[in-house]
Amino acid sequence: MGLVSGLEILAAARAGKYGVGAFNTNDLEITQAIIEAAEETRSPVIVALSEGGLKYGGDALVALVRYLAERASVPVAIHLDHGSSFASCMRAIRLGFTSVMIDMSHEDEETNIAETRRVVEAAHAVGVTVEAEIGRLGGIEEHVVVSAEEATLTKPDEALRFMQATGADYLAVAIGTSHGPNKGKGRPYIDHDRIREIAALVPAPLVMHGASGVPSALVERFRAAGGEIKDASGIHEDDVRQAVTQGIAKINTDTDLRLAFTTAVREVLRDTPKEFDPRKLLGPARDEMRRVVVERMKVFGSAGKA
Repeated sequence: MGLVSGLEILAAARAGKYGVGAFNTNDLEITQAIIEAAEETRSPVIVALSEGGLKYGGDALVALVRYLAERASVPVAIHLDHGSSFASCMRAIRLGFTSVMIDMSHEDEETNIAETRRVVEAAHAVGVTVEAEIGRLGGIEEHVVVSAEEATLTKPDEALRFMQATGADYLAVAIGTSHGPNKGKGRPYIDHDRIREIAALVPAPLVMHGASGVPSALVERFRAAGGEIKDASGIHEDDVRQAVTQGIAKINTDTDLRLAFTTAVREVLRDTPKEFDPRKLLGPARDEMRRVVVERMKVFGSAGKA
């Protein structure tokens, strides 16, 4: 299948009541892990780059992602995660992204609608599909801390009005999740009633940000290998399984891959302190990330859908 638009993947997911993972990448090994896991499970997949990832890897990273995506045997979209401006989205489109997110959720409704509509008009003219956001998640997003007090859940009527006014293709909703490895004490609360209410009004695919599972076994391995992480908690698998039947079609995951990567590297350095071949460090990290992505795809229900 190779490279496709985001909506081509997500419209099928919304109709089929399963979720598609949008996994953030920053380098070769992460990208390989994502696409290899998609091919292993026969899952459609979205490879996401944040503005921070673009700054780190530059145009060369985008070219690498496009190269691997175009040769994949499953549908792959390349997505700009949390684009902060019209200019950022236009740069991504020029680089060959097939999906962009314009995130003006921190602005007033009028500004969010106007800037989103501006991006939609330009993106649609060249066949690129657009994600927007209404409501705001807590946690750490590209080094910006959003407190619990600043977080606001998405109101169904506002979501409908926003989508009608902007023409966006899919909508990120705030329903209780948060960015980063600590999503709350115990089992984080997900507002399933809110998802159902929004989905009943908005037929477009809905997006769940801050959806990493933060597996406890992986956290313990990270700590055992010398890592420090406090109060790590993720979104329960059952909440994800339920959400995809209610309208969530795109599920963003970043923390799980970071944790898998770093844990594997730490374990190699701990167990073989004389090792200095980068391939012997990055190879196990790639394998661990691939294993994590495979498991996430099974939870999302996308396995076998490509």
